[in-house]
Amino acid sequence: MSGAVIFDPLLPWAVLSGAALLAAAFLGLAVWRGLSGWWLRGLSALALLLAIANPSLQREERAPLSDIVLLIVDESASQRLSDRPAQTEDAIDRVRAEIAAMDNTELRVVTLEDAQDDGGTLLMTALSEAMAEVPRARLAGAILLTDGQLHDIDHAPDMPAPLQTLLTGRQSDWDRRLIVKNAPAFAIIDEEVQLTLRIDDQGAVPEAAGASAELSIAVDGGAPEVYTVPVGRDLDLPVTLSHGGMNVIQFQLAEAEGELTDRNNAAVIQINGVRDRLRVLLVSGEPHPGERTWRNLLKSDSSVDLVHFTILRPPEKQDGVPVTELSLIAFPTRELFLEKVDEFDLIIFDRYKRRGILPSIYLDNVRDYVEKGGAVLIAAGPDFASADSLYRSPLSEILPAAPTARVIEEGYRPEITDLGARHPVTEGLKDAWTGNGGEWGRWFRLIELEANRGQTVLGGVGGRPLLVLDRVGEGRVALMASDHAWLWNRGFEGGGPQLELLRRLAHWMMKEPELEEEALSAVAEGQSLTITRRSLQDAPRSVEITGPDGTVTVLPLEEPQPGKYTGVFEGPEIGLYRLRDEALETVVGLGPAAPREFEETIATGDKLEAAVRATRGGILPLERGAPDIRQVREGRVAAGRGWIGITPRDAYLTADVTIVPLAPAWAFLLLAALLSVGAWLREGRR
Repeated sequence: MSGAVIFDPLLPWAVLSGAALLAAAFLGLAVWRGLSGWWLRGLSALALLLAIANPSLQREERAPLSDIVLLIVDESASQRLSDRPAQTEDAIDRVRAEIAAMDNTELRVVTLEDAQDDGGTLLMTALSEAMAEVPRARLAGAILLTDGQLHDIDHAPDMPAPLQTLLTGRQSDWDRRLIVKNAPAFAIIDEEVQLTLRIDDQGAVPEAAGASAELSIAVDGGAPEVYTVPVGRDLDLPVTLSHGGMNVIQFQLAEAEGELTDRNNAAVIQINGVRDRLRVLLVSGEPHPGERTWRNLLKSDSSVDLVHFTILRPPEKQDGVPVTELSLIAFPTRELFLEKVDEFDLIIFDRYKRRGILPSIYLDNVRDYVEKGGAVLIAAGPDFASADSLYRSPLSEILPAAPTARVIEEGYRPEITDLGARHPVTEGLKDAWTGNGGEWGRWFRLIELEANRGQTVLGGVGGRPLLVLDRVGEGRVALMASDHAWLWNRGFEGGGPQLELLRRLAHWMMKEPELEEEALSAVAEGQSLTITRRSLQDAPRSVEITGPDGTVTVLPLEEPQPGKYTGVFEGPEIGLYRLRDEALETVVGLGPAAPREFEETIATGDKLEAAVRATRGGILPLERGAPDIRQVREGRVAAGRGWIGITPRDAYLTADVTIVPLAPAWAFLLLAALLSVGAWLREGRR
């Protein structure tokens, strides 16, 4: 129980203050005049003022509340290094025992895991959230059990009690890490770009660690190449991308003896390879209604450099017109097909036939160009079935189908074959066309072919091959057995997906990654990996996933549409994942390969120094043993050698309140009257 005097004035405090000033003035006048009863007058005025102030005695019945100590335990990834888990467990047990031995004191333990999206260790956020659930009047102190590597020190709360830190780790700890200082997100294929790397040592680095390290570099999951590089210096690494799409470059440092972890010894860089300009050579034979189809398609793409020739004056055309009077230019056959053929990404023969313009040695050079990685597309017309066909040339060795010399001229609708439904060039082509109720317009010419290899993705009359694709050596070949694609462009019978078909075909031939028939890819979003496997084979699929810690998981894939298998994998931790299915293999980073938690692994109290000292707390290494816990008065130093302190708060809960007037109002009035009479009598006798 406790008591206190309170006032509940009968008049506003402003009126009471005015009355007090007036009484003081009259009292001063009495003193100035030398009245002997001035002090009795003053007591009388005071009695009247007290009567108006209405003093009362307040008694409270109080129930004492326990003091609360917060223990914030850092269980982030860096706290799982070396023997830090054992240090943490021992410290928790010691703090529990010390607090349990104190009267009227309780301990609340809060554990902290890694933040989502690689946010690091949000230690101060956890402390603020724990404090929000505790009355400030009961908080006797907070203890942080951590390695001192936090990433939200700017969010340190205002502490009403001492903040202490118990520091895990050891003075002998050291670590080596790999840093990617500069890496572009995009790069042009076959052009050199610069990456900047750095290898840094931190902590108590032993002399045996050396001034150099072994760095292995692997591209797209291939065989790594090992280099010896210096430590503590920026490394400028030239890189040339060899293909379009995502290029994954993995760097791995050899683990040094005694370092804390190798989780920060790896880095993954994903660079999207783009082509600067695509160079296409289009050679058209005699003019025909669909001659401009390919030209318009390629010219509409700003990334394509098109060289287009139409043979308007073949050698057999002898009309006696002098060459000097012709406005035509000579076909630069030698320059294009001998000297610069390797500079083109794609060569298209549109209804071209052998006319004596391109000797066999030039066409043989085109065949070599394809086998070394080039691409040739033949849009066949009736001439392909004649004796002058390109098939009667060295190109026959790379063509996937042979003409039968028969030209079928009747109406038919191109149909996607079973294999074409799985091939990325024609997969979903029906859904891509919404005109005319989804019905394609008819074509009226088909060069009959006998496909001897490759993939037939479109069929014509009676299921005969219409579009055949094939890989030859390192290059690609496409053969379209009709020259009536232009009918779709003109909207005949509703038209068809002519633009989409020719775009996909051209991009497949130029080896765009999204149109590969056999491909394995993954996209990371948060902790999820969305895996996509393309295949022409109709069989159940699964992918083998190797995690950062070496754990292997087999994930079955579903087939939502023909030729495309997908699956979602929830990664248990941030790092580098390796995916494998048969001969295909790729790597993908779930978050950074070296998470933020492993950027700095050496235990230190530097980041917490200001916040701890502001509350007169301390930072004590657990390497020297767990400290004692003492109670200290508010405002005193709360840490010393081998001990930390908490401040008792003496908080209580008010159970009952009783208010009793000190005296009745008439008693104050009677007292004032008696004092006034006494002053009158004293001054009257004088």
